[in-house]
Amino acid sequence: MPSSDTPADVFKRALAHAARALAEQAELEVVFGQDGPKLSNGVLTLPNPPRDASPAEAATVRGQADRLALRLANHDEMLHGRLRPLDQTAAEVFEAVEQARVEAVGSEHLAGVRSNLNAALLGRLERTGALRVVEAARVPPAEAVSLLVRERLTGQRAPDGAGALLDLVRTELEAKAGRQLDALAEVAHDQAAFARAMKDVLRALDLDPGDGRGDEANDEAGEDEPPPQSPDPSEDSQDEEQEDGGQGAQSMDGAPDDDTSGEEREGQPQGASPDATDDMGDPGDATDEGAVPSPHQTLDDGQDINAYRVFTTAHDEVIDAADLCDPMELDRLRSLLDGQLAALSSVVSRLANRLQRRLLAQQNRSWMFDLEEGMLDTARLTRVITDPTAPLSFKAESESPFRDTVVTLLLDNSGSMRGRPIMVAAVCADILARTLERCGVKVEILGFTTRAWKGGQAREAWIAAGKPANPGRLNDLRHIIYKSADAPWRRAKKSLGLMMREGLLKENIDGEALVWAHDRLMARPEQRRILMVISDGSPVDDSTQSANTALYLDKHLRQVIAEIEDRSPVELLAIGIGHDVTRWYRRAVTLIDVEQLAGAMTEKLAELFEAEPKTAARPVRRRRAA
Repeated sequence: MPSSDTPADVFKRALAHAARALAEQAELEVVFGQDGPKLSNGVLTLPNPPRDASPAEAATVRGQADRLALRLANHDEMLHGRLRPLDQTAAEVFEAVEQARVEAVGSEHLAGVRSNLNAALLGRLERTGALRVVEAARVPPAEAVSLLVRERLTGQRAPDGAGALLDLVRTELEAKAGRQLDALAEVAHDQAAFARAMKDVLRALDLDPGDGRGDEANDEAGEDEPPPQSPDPSEDSQDEEQEDGGQGAQSMDGAPDDDTSGEEREGQPQGASPDATDDMGDPGDATDEGAVPSPHQTLDDGQDINAYRVFTTAHDEVIDAADLCDPMELDRLRSLLDGQLAALSSVVSRLANRLQRRLLAQQNRSWMFDLEEGMLDTARLTRVITDPTAPLSFKAESESPFRDTVVTLLLDNSGSMRGRPIMVAAVCADILARTLERCGVKVEILGFTTRAWKGGQAREAWIAAGKPANPGRLNDLRHIIYKSADAPWRRAKKSLGLMMREGLLKENIDGEALVWAHDRLMARPEQRRILMVISDGSPVDDSTQSANTALYLDKHLRQVIAEIEDRSPVELLAIGIGHDVTRWYRRAVTLIDVEQLAGAMTEKLAELFEAEPKTAARPVRRRRAA
């Protein structure tokens, strides 16, 4: 091993060699980056492995690499595109089961690879919250069916928590499609035959695509037509499509099930409302008509059922962090944060100092001369001596371009951020606030969550009102001001410790939080306004989702983002922790490991400052109460 190689370098090289061997492509290009894992245009991108990875973390990363490599070796993407159902839910199940086939076939005689795939599977299910599901109605259909097929093809029970998840619906699935599922094992090595057999499974599960696909004759007849785009088979190919991918919007019996928590399911379908599709311009955001109302469906009072509404704002609060606990408790929490800061400060501070140097390098100060007031220009005093009638000359230093900039850091304070993610986010916000302050940039740090789990007083008011249909948002918002833009860091430093408080982090309604943070920025006098969102997934509030149409909060988030990106002078960027936020935000980066957060924040801020400011300025639509 070369003396300059670190253990991480050796691990990366081993991953690349193993991936090429499994993919049966000696020239396969394997790269490492923040947007991995993914497979695109023949390039395999893997996430940077954590520094000093534990055995479990190393196995997970190896599993991510193995599942992509096996996809290359055992999967025909063109054929898959022709056979994939058009129906959204059926397509998700079809995609998940095909990935299960690929992994089962590829690891048939490779026990080590099977172990890696198990680790990757459990890591993904844990990250998406599926392992915390305890009710059959909330089990994502694609996950359940793929796990059952996986058992059929490998002859082994799904590992640990995945098996417990499957057990919630195993009896129902076996009763509906046991015979059809058995038939899959006989054709596992033939992708086309397997796809035709999967169509029988979908029909038995009442998920019949009804699109005429799965027939070889039909495939040949349509060869000249481009195949539908199939999702990337990354660690979040099936995962990423499903994390936001509609599994939670439908229960195992095929009926809509909106009462599904984002921490207990795979998230929301990629499909957005017609409004969101128009705003985002993404043709891939089509939705299942059975799950999402038509754009013309209205309520009894004549209002558009898709318009975002709030049942009541009476119990919402915008509160300073210092008002949420007593001073002694705040001191204790800040001490906890300082303890974590000591462990991370060397890395984060180094990145922050690099950002500071880059910003200061752009602040090319210059002087303006021959002014009527300012500092006396001593170099021009000779003119007064030679010509006593000449006026005194003054000079002034031109303003730094960053002294007219404000940055808002909007932190997701939801329960799924609990533990190391929220701690690292607090540390990064703390250090970046100090860094930007030194550069003359004002910083605001905000957090958003709810006051209660699964609804609070708003839900009680809705119940008292007789549970009217489609009530809109049904929880009490809690928007927290950790540091206002005008407050110096030294005054706000204690408030940041509040993020370490147990019980603070609950649910997240991202769309309204974005509007709130955006409106605060728009009220600022600075000419340049930057809004950075740090989150770990899609909006989640069980109370709201159970009482409204599918994707209610997700669609509103998409609409708000589109309006800010298209109509507002505010420059918006997002950093996703463990979830792909690029499907919502145009300017975004997704992190697999929270330890990468500091680097991503500093790099993205530096890129923004080096770019030209945004100039669009049109109003963002507000929410409205029911």
